[in-house]
Amino acid sequence: MEDLRIGVIGLGLRTSLALSAHRPGRGSVVAALCDSDPAVLKRQSERFDADILTEDYRELLDRPDLDAIIVMTPDDTHERVAIDCLRAGKAVYLEKPLHITVEGCDNILRTAKESGTRLYVGHNMRHMGVVRTMRDIIRKGVIGEPKTVWVRHFVSYGGDYYFKDWHADRTRTTGLLLQKAAHDLDVVHWLAGGYTTRVNAFGDLMLYGDLPRRAPDTPRPENWLKEFEWPPTRRGDLNHVVDVEDVSVMNMRLDNGVIAAYQQCHFSPDYVRNYTVIGTEGRLENFGDGPGDTVKVWNTGPSGYRDDCDIAYRVPAAVGSHGGADTGIIAEFNRFVREGGATDTSPVSARMSVAAGYMATMSLRDGGTPYDVPPLDPELAAYFERGQR
Repeated sequence: MEDLRIGVIGLGLRTSLALSAHRPGRGSVVAALCDSDPAVLKRQSERFDADILTEDYRELLDRPDLDAIIVMTPDDTHERVAIDCLRAGKAVYLEKPLHITVEGCDNILRTAKESGTRLYVGHNMRHMGVVRTMRDIIRKGVIGEPKTVWVRHFVSYGGDYYFKDWHADRTRTTGLLLQKAAHDLDVVHWLAGGYTTRVNAFGDLMLYGDLPRRAPDTPRPENWLKEFEWPPTRRGDLNHVVDVEDVSVMNMRLDNGVIAAYQQCHFSPDYVRNYTVIGTEGRLENFGDGPGDTVKVWNTGPSGYRDDCDIAYRVPAAVGSHGGADTGIIAEFNRFVREGGATDTSPVSARMSVAAGYMATMSLRDGGTPYDVPPLDPELAAYFERGQR
């Protein structure tokens, strides 16, 4: 079987994903690279054997020697770039979030349906061992029927990853309840078996709003993402625009009655996601979220707290970035490009996670007023549930 020839648009923080896709002789090869920054393009090209380099992604669209495109550009460009690729008939891997507005997401899904071009959205947490372990526990009925899901997201590097570049600008992301939380909202929906219909949220820019910023059009410091200041109040060189919240909490009601909650802080000392799922016959909780960590289950009682739990599940070993998730998601994308059919990721789920995060951000900026999540056009939902046939 010949390798799929893949073009990559955008060579920023997710270049590790492109490296996972570059497996000459083993299924896929990155044959074309595009980035609007010529210095980045030159530097990253040295890590690949790509023979096509360009600063204009449109030069990739009419090339018959490219089978698929991976889009990893900034969030606010996703609608334009993805739609152009889909209309050109190129199978698209679109990094999450799908877009920064509900309308933009729906426009992408509609274009995929109208063009008949395959669309895949990169919610790689569905391929993380800890998430798949929790999903399997729930599917086996170990804790009964899920009724509530709680997520605490501690982000120790938030001031570095999200406040030193375009992520800090709400015109580029809407907010971190969408950009950062889209992963976790998608996981909540997957574990709970439903989609959010109503939200309310609170949050604020509590720490990074008062720290030193760079002047507009000033490059990030050379040691960016290599050296990290502590405590967070010592951080500097922030983006010239900082207007997204660094602390946020949201509550959700899902269409199957499940109640869920998500909390996010960008100046904690540790970086970890903590999930609790409580069902009709027990609860699970993860302790650490990487390979070798533990998901504990309590399904006897009643009792006081028991650290030893009733059942302990070890998150399986994995190789590659994001706990092996990037390798797994690229393998699924390659199979989808070749064969079509069902995938663990879902463009509909990607849209619903953005819609929940978007409406929660509107609530947060409206004093916590509850907002309903706009439903997806049933025809679009049906098209994707049929496997894009």
